[in-house]
Amino acid sequence: MRELVVLGTASQAPTRRRNHNGYLLRWDDEVILFDPGEGSQRQMLHTGVTATDLTRICVTHFHGDHCLGLPGMIQRLSLDRVPHPVAVHFPAGGADYFARLRHASSFHETAELAVEPIDADGQRIALGIGTLEARRLRHPVETYGYRLVEPDGCRLLPERLSAYGIAGPAVGQLLREGHLDLGGRRVDRDEVSVTRPGQRFAFVMDTGLCDGVYALAEHADLLVIESTFLASEAALAAEVGHLTAGQAARVAAESGVRTLVLTHFSQRYADPRRFHDEAREHFAGELVIAEDLETVPVPPRRVPSPE
Repeated sequence: MRELVVLGTASQAPTRRRNHNGYLLRWDDEVILFDPGEGSQRQMLHTGVTATDLTRICVTHFHGDHCLGLPGMIQRLSLDRVPHPVAVHFPAGGADYFARLRHASSFHETAELAVEPIDADGQRIALGIGTLEARRLRHPVETYGYRLVEPDGCRLLPERLSAYGIAGPAVGQLLREGHLDLGGRRVDRDEVSVTRPGQRFAFVMDTGLCDGVYALAEHADLLVIESTFLASEAALAAEVGHLTAGQAARVAAESGVRTLVLTHFSQRYADPRRFHDEAREHFAGELVIAEDLETVPVPPRRVPSPE
């Protein structure tokens, strides 16, 4: 299962319709919680995802709407006696903030946190499902975005396998060894397959336009990106280190994104359709204006074409 579960979509302050930030990524055996704001623990009760499911927490920066849910989430891991280590990533410069949030109140700590700060632009963390990469963003405090990259694989072509008479256990041997010797001739895996591009997920929160935004978004199958403001407030967005819906959409279009999820909306806007209309001027792909408790599937794999 690969999908995004949205816990909250408000920026700075929650509204009657929008909780503070919070996003869950289900990706095979990984369940990653991004930027848990206030109320994230309660929002999770509506999603079917539990604290025991979590394998990793990623914080982009230490503004309150992106991290004030951490104390409750960390304590819940111990309350539920989560049996496996849960990795936590955050900007290394905010280590003091993390320490205070981690021990914000008295509780009996039983869960194991694997604390792994991000201290370099481009830092990579090897996962069983691929690579988690952090890139520096442009905001008044130290901020990183994240992307998950699955390695490329291969797709075997049945018609070519048939032409060489490869079937049954021989197929598995070909995959394992990369070649197969048949009747005095060696058949390489590349002769009967095409590259299957790995999937990519990107998470971009509070930032102005910068190289890191584009590096994260490049060829993302699913891009979750802040669009705090509309174009009418572009000057304000630039001043405080945020994006407009139009800017986020242009990033997606220029980066080859397949599904674009806009979120982190300023409470000054009552009508979310305005974000859709502005983004649609620049981006023709699948567009989602995120709502609390919405689930967005990662698009099906790109199907490679035989040469």
